[in-house]
Amino acid sequence: MKSQRNILIAFILNLCFSVFEFIGGLFTGSFAILSDSLHDMGDAMSIGVAFILEKKSHKKPDDKYTYGYSRYSVIGSVITTLILLLGSVSIIYNAIFRIISPTDINYKGMIVLAVIGVVINLVAAFFTKNGDSLNQKAVNLHMLEDVMGWLVVLIGAVVMKFTDIKIIDPILSIGVALFVLINAVRNLKEALELFLEKTPKGMDVSKLREHLCKINGVSDVHHIHLWSIDGTNNFATMHLVTEGDAIRVKKLVREELKEHGISHVTLEIESPFEDCCEKQCRVCKQENHRGHHHHHHH
Repeated sequence: MKSQRNILIAFILNLCFSVFEFIGGLFTGSFAILSDSLHDMGDAMSIGVAFILEKKSHKKPDDKYTYGYSRYSVIGSVITTLILLLGSVSIIYNAIFRIISPTDINYKGMIVLAVIGVVINLVAAFFTKNGDSLNQKAVNLHMLEDVMGWLVVLIGAVVMKFTDIKIIDPILSIGVALFVLINAVRNLKEALELFLEKTPKGMDVSKLREHLCKINGVSDVHHIHLWSIDGTNNFATMHLVTEGDAIRVKKLVREELKEHGISHVTLEIESPFEDCCEKQCRVCKQENHRGHHHHHHH
């Protein structure tokens, strides 16, 4: 697959480069470059994880994983994110000491490195530019971020060369590290919400319920469960109480749920006279009597 080959190219470029950058950071004594190498290393890792797990997560559901394998890619992002979290915290921690007692920095080396950085990342961004998969779009975004990161380092290095304000370097590095940290926390939160079966983003259970209750023939909906496997595929299960033609009602309900972005639905049909194992308040009943012109004869 072309998209996978591109991801691999991006991964190799990024990995080699972040190692080169780390060494460069040590050599020039620049913390901004070190923290940027962390940022790049994180990107490389997430691309690598994306590559390995993208393959695995595309496997079709089987008897072992009846939901399929897409959560593997979520686990991948959790691992990468945790490593980034630790890295960025340690960079911030060390940079604070650098602000208190500044050390010498090799500005010339820094400028050379930053120029190389901008060029290499532009090339990588160009390579991943026309990706169709979500993963590749993310990768491309990383590349552009890296170009920006390097421009900042470059400007910082030039300013320091002419003003000799050494404190700019650790401040820049804290900026980059904070940026990495905030993104990492956000990713982690999203991934954990998936594992905790939180209702998918942008879905409102009570609204959904209202919509379903308006469907002709549905007298109640309860036990609504919504969850997502990977953040894109949404699943739902629910109990429908209906006296109407179950097949027609199910079709209407499925159509309504599709509009709400739920692709996979399991419906339990009950008659109004059936006692559901857990009695929940029958919210829709009254509305239905008001809203529609048919009355149920009990």
